[in-house]
Amino acid sequence: MTAEPTTQLIKPDGAGIARAARVLAAGGLVAFPTETVYGLGADAGNGAAVARLYEAKGRPRFNPLIAHVPDIAAARALARFNESAERLAAAFWPGPLTLVLPKRPDCPVAELATAGLDTIAVRVPSHPVARDILVAGARPIVAPSANRSGQVSPTTAQHVLADLRGRVELIVDGGPTPMGLESTIVACLDRPMLLRLGALPRAEIERVAALALPAPSEPAAVDSEELPLAPGQLVSHYAPRARLRLNARRVEAGEVLLALGPTLVEGSEHAARVLNLSPRGDLIEAAANLFSHLRALDGCGAAVIAVMPVPHTGLGEAINDRLKRAAAPRG
Repeated sequence: MTAEPTTQLIKPDGAGIARAARVLAAGGLVAFPTETVYGLGADAGNGAAVARLYEAKGRPRFNPLIAHVPDIAAARALARFNESAERLAAAFWPGPLTLVLPKRPDCPVAELATAGLDTIAVRVPSHPVARDILVAGARPIVAPSANRSGQVSPTTAQHVLADLRGRVELIVDGGPTPMGLESTIVACLDRPMLLRLGALPRAEIERVAALALPAPSEPAAVDSEELPLAPGQLVSHYAPRARLRLNARRVEAGEVLLALGPTLVEGSEHAARVLNLSPRGDLIEAAANLFSHLRALDGCGAAVIAVMPVPHTGLGEAINDRLKRAAAPRG
């Protein structure tokens, strides 16, 4: 979509829920209430829709997003559950708990939504409007807080409208959210680890998990070379085996090329392989293709991936940030 959409407030009745599901299926953005805060929803399997979501929030850093699903069966289609995860899900879902779990190899969620990681953050919300939308859409929905980056999380539809007017198609007005605090996030990759304090008290999680959970460590600095595993916690970023050569103006012998735009750099005809993030130079399309193209080029066996310059405007800022992290020296 090239033009900004006209944002409409709609009621959470049958017609409104059906309309929200249609807009999401078509790649649009829909804000809706959860029991925690209002979420900005996009089809989790649609990379272009996820890229639009990052753009709508402003100054994205490609943090992984939480996939919302209607029940634990749908969550199991996205992630592998260990014993701790099963116990926590049984105790607190539906509800304000997000679990970070190993991603299934056939997980349909776009790599952009998981920031190229092998893990996925997933939640089953309890708010009836959120659940109705998830059931009607029959697809995972990523839904970070429906606000511009750096603003206070929204707890009413009017908060969302004030922040995102013209940036989303629909806002489903379900009244004030009952909790007003984001979900608590727990990683269940080995033993349970608390990543973010939130609406579910730590003591309740500790009771079910039968172990003490230390408070989350302070997030790394904004310029850290680490990428969050989930909102509130930073871990190692995805790094290709090949070395990335950024802002390449020509392709050297034996290199593969990550291109952008209709005009390729000098020597591209000799590249072992060329993948274009967006032949027309569309940064939303480029963001949607970033992780999958990097993985595909990395699989070619070349020692170096030459990366054409990416504009530092709009989503280009985030694309450059992610490329810089992927190109960072590794120990």
